[in-house]
Amino acid sequence: MNPLVRFISLLSLPLVASAHAFAAPTTIEDTQDVDHVMHAFHEAVVHHDGERLSALFLPQANLFLNVLGDDRWAAARAKSPDALKVRVSSPAEFAHYVTTTKSALDPVHSHLQVLSDGIIATVYFDFVFNTDGRPGNVGNETWQLVKGEQGWRIAALTYSSRIPGSQRTSSP
Repeated sequence: MNPLVRFISLLSLPLVASAHAFAAPTTIEDTQDVDHVMHAFHEAVVHHDGERLSALFLPQANLFLNVLGDDRWAAARAKSPDALKVRVSSPAEFAHYVTTTKSALDPVHSHLQVLSDGIIATVYFDFVFNTDGRPGNVGNETWQLVKGEQGWRIAALTYSSRIPGSQRTSSP
């Protein structure tokens, strides 16, 4: 395998944070490699730490896309006929939600695939976003990351949304 390109597929290995082990690492520890970014993202969400979550993104990053699956879009249109299938948000809006919600949050990532040349990386995985112990959203997610002077940062995040229990409508 080309030493500049790494491809990892970790089958059904969720990232799980322990509340007892939580100690806010420095940004350098959070961003030394892609796996650390993934773990830091999970811990920041679980512990409602919007500041730490925001630090994982490039300061200029503003691409945070949610693409609704057909089931989720139909439900959204039933509530509001002008509901969009592709929702544009930002890391700042997500960090605000994480910081202000009273709900217990636990994003579980599995089937991770990382493709990187050591300078840029793409991460693709399945996720279940648990809210108060129940799956509130399921789908697939992809991150675009770049390695700058301050380590790895998320440049863009795109995820699909399906109603929990629904079938995937497309293959990866």
